[in-house]
Amino acid sequence: MPIQVTCPGCLKRFHVSDKFAGQKGPCPNCKTVIQIPRKEDEVVIHGGEEFDFAGKDARGRAIGKPILREQTVIQPGLIAAVAAGVIAVFVSAGILGRGGLFRDSLVMCGLGLLIVSPALTAGGYKFLYHSEELLPYRGKPLWLRAAICAVLYVALWGFFEYLASQFLGGELFEWIILVAPVLCGGAFLGLICFDLDFGSGFLHFSFYVAVIVLLRRVAGLGWVWEIAKQGSS
Repeated sequence: MPIQVTCPGCLKRFHVSDKFAGQKGPCPNCKTVIQIPRKEDEVVIHGGEEFDFAGKDARGRAIGKPILREQTVIQPGLIAAVAAGVIAVFVSAGILGRGGLFRDSLVMCGLGLLIVSPALTAGGYKFLYHSEELLPYRGKPLWLRAAICAVLYVALWGFFEYLASQFLGGELFEWIILVAPVLCGGAFLGLICFDLDFGSGFLHFSFYVAVIVLLRRVAGLGWVWEIAKQGSS
């Protein structure tokens, strides 16, 4: 088997027959005397021993193979589809809101939230997922968790709107006292539904709230900070 040799003078690499192992000879390029390594000095790179516990086949090859981590790649087509869906939802909310459909019916408000929330929670998870240890949820498991998370988010948002309309005034500290626990509660819900860490759960719920606040305004229900005025009128 040929031995790879590097000349210390000109740094040129070449192969010599293993019958010259351990001998000296001139470099064919610069004539510098080279010490050819012996066979036992050859560096052998070992790998895969950590998977030998699974055994080997008849040819001596390891049966066990490492589990490769799948990278989460956001496709341009997915981004375009999400953008188109968001635009369609906002346009629909604006058209229906002009007719007073949401302003006059809490049932329609709740139904509208339940329709759009699973897509929001699933989309938020796709953008925020970055775990190095767990594989991302896909397909049916993803949409099942997104639906559960959506129902919990809608319930929490409805609870927030009720408390805001009943107890909030125009003071900033009142909003802080109410909003902080709601955001923390939403972060905890995102954590348990998607196995996110608390920070990612907080961002997940904050993304949901930001979209709902905008949808609320487009649907003719006003800005969220106007809830107190609407409740007192």
